Amino acid sequence: MILFPAIDLKEGQCVRLAQGDMARATIFNHNPLEQARAFETQGFEYLHVVDLDGAFAGAPRNAQAVEAILSGLKIPVQLGGGIRDMRVLSSWLDKGVARVIIGTAAVNDPSFVREAARLYPGRVAVGIDARDGMVAVDGWARATQMSAPDLGKSFEDAGVAAIIYTDISRDGVLTGLNIEATLALAHSLDIPVIASGGLASILDVERLLLPDCARLAGAITGRALYDGRLDPAEALSLIRNAGKKSVGSDA
Repeated sequence: MILFPAIDLKEGQCVRLAQGDMARATIFNHNPLEQARAFETQGFEYLHVVDLDGAFAGAPRNAQAVEAILSGLKIPVQLGGGIRDMRVLSSWLDKGVARVIIGTAAVNDPSFVREAARLYPGRVAVGIDARDGMVAVDGWARATQMSAPDLGKSFEDAGVAAIIYTDISRDGVLTGLNIEATLALAHSLDIPVIASGGLASILDVERLLLPDCARLAGAITGRALYDGRLDPAEALSLIRNAGKKSVGSDA
């Protein structure tokens, strides 16, 4: 399981929102590259970055900050927010993004996701952001009539590398991951699923390492890291030790 530390960018700064509300943003670092390097130094192996302004605008708005992160890190970066056409997607991949996340366009233009996954195998993920089980788009500002499982199933044969499932009601409020809904989605799909929204403490990490969560590819953590509620060394040690036990049991 991969634990992804999150950097959400708003006006060039690292912030965390509460339940996706841009008016409820807390600034945690004015220097995104500094924050990214801190995560790398702590031992994280993959970084999750979202251009929040881009998600609302429908086009990149924090390109300078993202490019600084890409140039200053050795670990891979997955990026979402404002990726709505092939030109933007290709540009980010060319600049060094390991994997792009398509959210709103997955609902509005599913053929774009399919073509992108075909052109860039293993490098295109779909972000499914849901409120009460229904998908929300445009930076979570607009609700749709599509359920999270239905959207996921529509890309089952598209070659998508991963689904990143976010429970909006839990995001940024430290109430714990919605394991039940995330596992339900994972069991309905063959595509790997990454959990997001609400990871609050080491208890969530321990829960993710239980056998029933073996289907999940990873989880994203944000505010718990920034607030100091989740100790990076403890969390990563727990994951590494669980991986060693799994390898040992397979031998």
